[in-house]
Formats: sequence, C-alpha cells, structure tokens
Amino acid sequence: MSDHPHPLSEERLARFARHIVLPELGGAGQMALARSHVAIIGLGGIGAPVLQYLAGAGIGRFTLVDDGDVEASNLQRQTIYTTRDIGHGKAVSARRWLANFDDKLSVEIHDKRIDASNAQSLIAGADLVIDGTDNFATRLAVSDACVAARIPLLSAAVGRFQGQVAAFQGHLESEPCYRCFVGDAFDAEDCDTCAEDGILGAMVGWVGTFAAMQAVRILVSNVSSMGDPGWGKLHLMDGMKPGMRPITIAKDPVCRECSGG
Repeated sequence: MSDHPHPLSEERLARFARHIVLPELGGAGQMALARSHVAIIGLGGIGAPVLQYLAGAGIGRFTLVDDGDVEASNLQRQTIYTTRDIGHGKAVSARRWLANFDDKLSVEIHDKRIDASNAQSLIAGADLVIDGTDNFATRLAVSDACVAARIPLLSAAVGRFQGQVAAFQGHLESEPCYRCFVGDAFDAEDCDTCAEDGILGAMVGWVGTFAAMQAVRILVSNVSSMGDPGWGKLHLMDGMKPGMRPITIAKDPVCRECSGG
C-alpha cells in the first residue's frame, strides 16, 4: 500500500466527512482507502465513472492504463473527458481530470496496450485491479497477471443494456479466476466492442459506479462492516427490466491459470 503521511488532515477530514460518519465505514475505513493503490485498466465507459467515484472516495494512489485516444463518440458515456480532449490520449486526459479534482492523490499513467507480456509489470504493487477493457484477450491477460501476482481482480463489462461486475481472488486455492468463468476460447483478439451494437451511456455509468462501490467494499473489508466482498460472485445487471441478480462462479479444477490444469 502507498505511503501517505497524515492522510486525514483537517482538510481531508472535511472532504470525506460524509464517509467518516457512516458507521459501516468510519475513520478506519477512510484511512484504508487513503492507503490503497488501485490499478484501473481501460479508461473508457467503465473506467471513467470508476475513476470518478474512487477518486471521490479518496483512494490514495492510482495506476491508469489505456493506449487509446479520446474520440467524439466517447463523450456520450465517458464522462471525465470533454470536447477539448478529443484527439488526446485517454491516460493523459484522465490524469488531467484527476489533478483538477484532487491534487493530493498520486497517479501513474501508462499509455501502452496491456497484454500478456507487460501486464504483471503494469499492475505491480496494486491492492486491487479493476478491468474495464473491451475485449476478452486483454481481460484474460489481466486476469492471468492478477493470479500470478496474487492481486484481487474486479472485472466489469457492459454491452447495450446488459452489464456484469464480478470479484475474483483466483490466486487462492478455493477461489475461481476470470479464466474459470470464460474459458480459453477467447485468448485470440476479438471484436467485442460497442461500435457494432451500440450502448446506452447511463447503463455504463450504472455498471461503473456499482464496480466502484464493490471496490470500496473490498478495500475496507478488513476494517469495516460494509459486508461480504462477494468473491467468485457475478452480478448480472439488466437495464431494460431493470434489475440485478447474482450468480456464483465455480472454480474450474482444470483451469490452466489458477488450478494448474
């Protein structure tokens, strides 16, 4: 965890007062958030609200990874960017947003594409990795790196009016990883993007903010009473009904990554 001396100075106490008065969170929970290091992979429709609400929550240190540039079509749902960011790198623009929002938070950015060759180095030292990328090959590379580095993973995805958020600790003997969930068929690059099918901006916001809430729950689980982090549980979110339902993911006993299969 990152070293932040006096994370709850008088100024910081005022900023996070609405958190601290929550008995389920409290001062101990806020201190835990201030000392946490979160890596956000993908700064798009999911990564944007995740960053906004985790920065608002006072996460002390961020690693932000995205190799893309801001496009006009992003602005319908990627709420940290503005018209003037079009054509600029998402990682640089996200860092600018974060600096304007709270300059006390530490941030490191990487504007390179994450893959199996560099994933472990990009997530090194994080307490939690949040994956909001848009293709299975990248998601599997991130998941495998998390298992190898023994870092928990929060995976979030969305398409049209459907979303899903799941928490994984695949490095533990009894817990599944993301690869247990989707299998090995998607290691090749695919075309799982919003461009063909469309996507509702507010739907992405719902998935991203729910992922941020689950991230807070995970990061304070040792010092607060916000409830079970829900390891190995997938929350399916339906924007048309609307509604949400959880399903439990089983550990694959022959998973090549977390079971040595």
